Amino acid sequence: MKTYLLTLISLCFFSFVVSQTENKVTIGKIDSLQSKILDEQRKIWVYMPDGGSAEIYSQQKYPVVYLLDGDAHFYSVVGMIQQLSQVNGNTVCPEMIVVGIPNTNRTRDLTPTKSMNDPFMKDNPDMEKSGGGGETFMSFIEKELIPYIDTHYPTQPYKTLIGHSFGGLTVMNAVINHTQLFNSYISIDPSMWWDNMNFLKATEKALAAKKFSGTTLYLGIANTMNTGMTIQKVQKDTTTDTRHIRSIVEMDNFIKAKKPTGLRYASKFYPNDNHGSVPLIAEYDALRFIFEKYQLKLENKDWTDSTSLLAEKYVRHYQDVSQLFGYEVKPPEAVINGAGYNFMQMKQFKKAEKFFKMNIANFPESFNVYDSFGDYFLAKGDKTKAIENFKKALSIKEYADTRKKLEELMN
Repeated sequence: MKTYLLTLISLCFFSFVVSQTENKVTIGKIDSLQSKILDEQRKIWVYMPDGGSAEIYSQQKYPVVYLLDGDAHFYSVVGMIQQLSQVNGNTVCPEMIVVGIPNTNRTRDLTPTKSMNDPFMKDNPDMEKSGGGGETFMSFIEKELIPYIDTHYPTQPYKTLIGHSFGGLTVMNAVINHTQLFNSYISIDPSMWWDNMNFLKATEKALAAKKFSGTTLYLGIANTMNTGMTIQKVQKDTTTDTRHIRSIVEMDNFIKAKKPTGLRYASKFYPNDNHGSVPLIAEYDALRFIFEKYQLKLENKDWTDSTSLLAEKYVRHYQDVSQLFGYEVKPPEAVINGAGYNFMQMKQFKKAEKFFKMNIANFPESFNVYDSFGDYFLAKGDKTKAIENFKKALSIKEYADTRKKLEELMN
């Protein structure tokens, strides 16, 4: 469809992916479900990508990010994913649905075990008593929340879990006890000191014993040390002041030394970020690491190569992405459509035809792929084929612009 053609310049477009109404900019919606497991109504914040244009292109399905402490991190994570997957033509990571999970009882839900007689908690006895509901909360996520999202939203099987602090602790619980529930995990400055570091010991034992094939973990470590302390010194320290970072560094060292079977792992210490500021930068680095092979990197020569191999490059790349994700990932309809129009404008019809045919093969239920192929034949002067494709498009969906083009050719 001509209205949505992309030139070489417009491949670097700025896409408004938020909903814009009078005096409002909305990036998602608040949904909810009644949890029998938790015996409470749980609100969830949901961001849906726009997918190019729902009016023109086939409805896409998306990987899902599940975000703990959702009310605290929803805006930044959504904005980051928009930036990396859409803005200026970026394809650093895929467009993804983001499900923010606000808290009702944070300590209860985000601590995996009871903590008893922990001197680190002496000033927070109520917090210590209320903890230990993490497994029940994980049951809610697995048996109620994920099925609800899969039923009500256009999801793909690939799932990521993000958590910070107690949320990071929950992420590590999921890694060792619910490994296959998510494909990738982002644990940011996790509270591995919980329960006298007994959960840390259990984590290390599980990491050494289990297999983690197909699992990716990114660990972000904030600088919570006092002035004069270093990473080297802190590992030998025994004071409660360093207990938080010591527990995380110990886990990081353990993972690097033991190399758990099948686990794809990366970590980073952020010397200029404290516990409160580290989520934003760690999430960015984590997404770059998790999806480092997602982006198709093109050069100018790919567009000018006379051998017309660009279409094949797209095909091979998304075959590799499909293998990485574990299910078929098709080249985005809008991107391929734009490339076809780009070559058609330059009258490089053999190249254009490859892209239009690729879209027809991948999205045969889309009216737009036939409308675009009709435009292709019209540009070549083949009215018979143009009419055939416009009719095919209209048999799938009535669309005013397509109808107008067909009527002009028929008169």
